[in-house]
Amino acid sequence: MRSIIFTSESVTEGHPDKLADQISDAIVDDLIRQDRNSRVAVETLVTNGLALVAGEITTDGYADIPKIVRSTIRDAGYDNASFGFDYKACAVLTSIHEQSPDIALGTNSKLGKKLGAGDQGMMFGFACRETAELMPLPIMLAHGLTRKLAEVRKKKILEYLRPDGKSQVSVEYDSSGKPKRIAAVVVSTQHSEKVKLSLLKKDILKKIIKPVLGKYFDTQTEVLINPTGRFVRGGPPADTGMTGRKIIVDTYGGYARHGGGAFSGKDPTKVDRSAAYAARWVAKNIVAADFAERVEVQLAYAIGHPQPIAINLETFGSEKIPLAKIEKAVRKVFDLSPAGILRELNLVRPIFLKTASYGHFGRKEFEWEKTNRVAKLQKAV
Repeated sequence: MRSIIFTSESVTEGHPDKLADQISDAIVDDLIRQDRNSRVAVETLVTNGLALVAGEITTDGYADIPKIVRSTIRDAGYDNASFGFDYKACAVLTSIHEQSPDIALGTNSKLGKKLGAGDQGMMFGFACRETAELMPLPIMLAHGLTRKLAEVRKKKILEYLRPDGKSQVSVEYDSSGKPKRIAAVVVSTQHSEKVKLSLLKKDILKKIIKPVLGKYFDTQTEVLINPTGRFVRGGPPADTGMTGRKIIVDTYGGYARHGGGAFSGKDPTKVDRSAAYAARWVAKNIVAADFAERVEVQLAYAIGHPQPIAINLETFGSEKIPLAKIEKAVRKVFDLSPAGILRELNLVRPIFLKTASYGHFGRKEFEWEKTNRVAKLQKAV
């Protein structure tokens, strides 16, 4: 191998695209809370003074969408008109219709054993030994920076911060593939027009960057904080946001492949979401079982079909036992049918708003992050 620099980014919950994801997932949660068999596929667009929700919903519940939209915008930090976007004043428009009956033919078995996939497609899961969470280091550090930005804003440690923000971390790897140091870090944060850039840079370096990057940060690390010099106008007025435009932030920061399907706004019968979670679950258990240093799991489905049509593993030469044995054990231990995924990961619950900021993976509160199949995998091998 050669020494490389790999970069990943993250965004705060006030970023317009993430705001749209949160609104869509808040609607999913509200409907699943009322009706476990809700079918939801909604998209949100946020722009200057407007939030638009469109999509397909079939449910016995009722979602007060304007109320959900406004409360989500408020919770993301847009609770003051001076920030450029205000939950009380923005317009909320909706365009909702029922799920296509043709799609329903494959999925409406009331979450029974023959539940078919809600769509075709391929989904990827990944795990590696770079962090305690078995995630790539660049995306975990990038999420750490944006989480810290939100924390110091909410606690009013830096009162001049506003909800919109981004981070980017470039990690240098040595020739053996091990993370060595941070080559560069970028933090861009919306702020009050009253704060001086010199103070903002000093505060961000001291209270955000150094505490999060820790041992990987050194005197040679290139630091860029609000590189344009001004970030007063932010959020939806500055940048229209849409559901599903941060799929790389949501997953592995570009470190692993992506099937292309977004997660937010979709109930868990949609395999774009549930099978991506299952693939991560499988990958993490393979690495935790010490079968490989890193693994990428690909699953493929056909709409209405109750089983995956393909399962593929890639260990990048890091496997410690034959790949065929690992794959055979995976097929024996994991039920990767849509119904099996819903049951094993307990997905038919209002848990999805929590996933819509700071990544869907590497967070121990989610079922798909558990390494609860290690013993069974080792026994199967």
